[in-house]
Parts: sequence; structure tokens; C-alpha cells
Amino acid sequence: MDTNVPLLSGAEAALLAEDGDYAPMKDFKAAKRVFLMETRRMWEIAAPIIFNILCQFGVNSVTSIFVGHLGDVELSAVSLSLSVIGTFSFGFMLGMGSALETLCGQAFGAGQVHLLGVYTQRSWIILWMTCICLLPIYIFAAPILKLLGQQSDIADLAGNFTLLVIPQFFSLAFIFPTQKFLQAQSKVNVIAWIGFVALILHIGLLWLLIYVFGWGLTGAAVAFNVTSWEIAVAQVIYVIGWCKEGWHGLSWLAFKDIWAFVRLSIASAVMLCLEVWYMMSLIVLTGHLDNAVIAVDSLSICMNYNGWEGMIFIGINAAISVRVSNELGLGHPRAAKYSVYVTVLQSLLIGLFFMVVVLVMRDYFAILFTSSESLQHAVARLAYLLAITVVLNSVQPVISGVAVGGGWQALVAYINVGSYYIFGLPLGFYLGYAANLGVKGLWGGMICGTALQTLLLLFVLYKTNWNKEVEQTSERMRKLGGQDIKVDKTEACT
Repeated sequence: MDTNVPLLSGAEAALLAEDGDYAPMKDFKAAKRVFLMETRRMWEIAAPIIFNILCQFGVNSVTSIFVGHLGDVELSAVSLSLSVIGTFSFGFMLGMGSALETLCGQAFGAGQVHLLGVYTQRSWIILWMTCICLLPIYIFAAPILKLLGQQSDIADLAGNFTLLVIPQFFSLAFIFPTQKFLQAQSKVNVIAWIGFVALILHIGLLWLLIYVFGWGLTGAAVAFNVTSWEIAVAQVIYVIGWCKEGWHGLSWLAFKDIWAFVRLSIASAVMLCLEVWYMMSLIVLTGHLDNAVIAVDSLSICMNYNGWEGMIFIGINAAISVRVSNELGLGHPRAAKYSVYVTVLQSLLIGLFFMVVVLVMRDYFAILFTSSESLQHAVARLAYLLAITVVLNSVQPVISGVAVGGGWQALVAYINVGSYYIFGLPLGFYLGYAANLGVKGLWGGMICGTALQTLLLLFVLYKTNWNKEVEQTSERMRKLGGQDIKVDKTEACT
């Protein structure tokens, strides 16, 4: 049995063939055991990642809460900076870092653990150069925000805050690669602890700089920078000091075949950004409707709930990416396939649960955000669309995680362009404006785009030859790692 396979009980070991892959499932009892085994494996990875994501979200939220007590204009400026400039750069950098998720996971599964450090250093170089390329967005944030129609006074203040948090932006070049390095080896608990400690320290730092030192908005920016670099430094120290198998010091190999790495990074970034921008465009289009205040506010409340639920699936996305990449690297096509099917099924069940919650609470959940009865009624009318979105968004991130784990980013990017921007967005525009259906039409059309994307991705999964994916993984490791990884898979994946 492969050394990368964790210790198993007798019942679990009976599910495996001699090469460590799953044996073909022949009855319901075996399928049930596989389901339970994959559930445990997936949540052991996903739970700490979800917790870390919540801590990261908490850093932004706590910053906004402290700034909100400085004044309404300050709150609007910081919220604008974090939600527009910050979200764009965060999404692009996270996408660029997702290439490392593919390669580190597959290298770890293939037993080429020494390559993880080399890949991580390549990702540091690429993401640092990406920061430099995106730097003009931070420098010219105020004119960009004004161009998007924001008020001049708020845009200027947001631009000043954005300039102050440039150091935080550059910290992402180290945070994301080291996270992917650790996730590939399922060392996710340390990421959760670092995120939790950073959140607690961030609260104390905000209080000290804003209220004790009286630095105001500058204090909030300094605290934001310090907290992000605390996370970056802590993760790098852990990688260098406690991950001796994967880290063997700085290497000139990080510069070898870097262009192939860049191509995969760009494909990953485009895939993720196309998804993020799609939902952001819904808010922008809604802002041009008649009675836009009610439309935007009601939609924002729904998107807030959708965002909280989405954090669960971001964690599952990372977990299934690790599982698929590890198993493909190990040369286990059945394990990769079964882990995908189990995770998609579980995510769908979770999505259906939240759909029921939304429908049951449709007349009440807006009360947490507003006391306006007209706005509460508007949210209730959108609840049915939110329920459909919740279900679709439970499956789609999982398949995106599979794409990252298998290295299919370019394919998914093409599917996203067609589904979202050629079909969904024009349909939403037509229904919202030409058909005069307002926000319901906009959202309904874009839901159709998401549904088409999900169906296409499910079809891709159905047609996937997992034995061929193992061969392609071996070839990718050979090209980017300089070694052949021989995988003998003559038996069909069933």
C-alpha cells in the first residue's frame, strides 16, 4: 500500500486494491463504506479551511466595525476600498495561487514531496510580479472609483485608504502560496490556528491604534497591514521550520520552466475572476434600475446570506481540490472519481438544506438588516431566487475545486465565458430592462447562466476518463518537476 495513504481500519482497508486505490464497488454496503470514508477525509481538510476563511472574513468585518465608529463617510470609504479594489485583487491573487494547489497536490500524491518547496518559490515569484502589475489599480483607486460612479469625497477617502494598505496587498504573494503548500499535505490545522490568533491580535491592534493612539483611518490601515504580514510571516516560518520533507531551502529550480507555471496560474486566475465578476456585475446592473435603492439594498441582503453560505463551499472547494490532486498524483483514478461523486452529493444535500431554510424564513431574515417593511417585503419576493442560487452555488464551487485539482482551469474558464457572459448576462439584461422584470429579471437571467455552467461542468465530470487524468498528471509532473513519474494503470476505472 502507498505510503501516502493514511492508516486505515480493517473495514476501510478491505475497500482498497493492492495498489492503494479503491476496489470497484460491487454492492450497496461497499458504496456506503466509501461514502463514509470519503466524508471523513473531506471534512478533516474542509473544516479547518472553513474556519480560517471565517477568520479572514472577520478581519475585514472587524476593521469595518471599528472604522464605522469614526463616521459614516469613513465607513463608506473603507467598505468601498475593501469590497471593490480589495475583492478584485484578492480574487485575482487567489486565482493565480490556485495553480500551486494543482501542482503541489499532485506532486505530494506522486511522492515527489521535494518539489513542493520549488513550486512554492515559483508561485512567490509569480505572485510578487502580479502584485507589481496590479499596483496601478491601488495607486489610481480614487479615479477608478469615480469612473465607476462613486461620490468624489468618498472615492478620495477610499483612494487614500487603498494607498495605505498596499503592504497588505503584497503580503498575499506569500500568504496564498504557503497556504496551498500546507493544504496539499492536509496540514490545515496550523492555517486555522494562525488565522484565529491573527484575528484576535487584529482586534487588539485596531483598538490600540484607533482609540489609544488616535490614528483614525491610518491606524485601521496600519493594523490591516500588520495583521496580514503576521499571517504571511507565521506561515512562512512554519513551512521553513516544520516542513522539512517539502522544504529544502531556496533553489534556482524555481526559475526553471516558469512560463508553463505562469500559464496555469493565469488560467486559474481567469477562471476564478470570471465567477467573482459575474455576481458583482449583478449589483452594478441593479444600480441602474428604477427605484434602485430598494433593488440594490434587497439584493445586497440576499447576497450577504449567499456569501455566508458560500464560505462553507469555499472550504469544500479547497478540500476536494486537495483530494483529487493527491489521488491523481498517487495514480488512483477510482479514489479521485469516488471522492468527487461523494463530495458533489454531500454539497447538493447541504445546498438543499439551506434552500429550505431560506424558503421557510423568507419573510423574516431581512429583519436583521433593516427595519423598513417595504425593504423586508422586497427581500421576501427575492427569496425564491435566492433559494435557487443557494442550490446552484452548492454544486458549482465543488466542481471548480475538482477543476483545480485536475488542472482543468483553462477548460472551465472557457465554459464560464460562454455560460456567464455570452448567455447569462445578456439574458439577464434583456429580462431586467427590455422585459421590465427589474431585479427579478436580472437575477433570473444570470441564474440561467449559472445553471448552464453547472450542467456543462457536470457533463464534463460524467465524461472524464480518470485513467487518462492520471497519465496527464504524470506528464505534468515530468514537465514541471524534471522527473518522470511512472504510473501503471492498466485496469479500467469503474
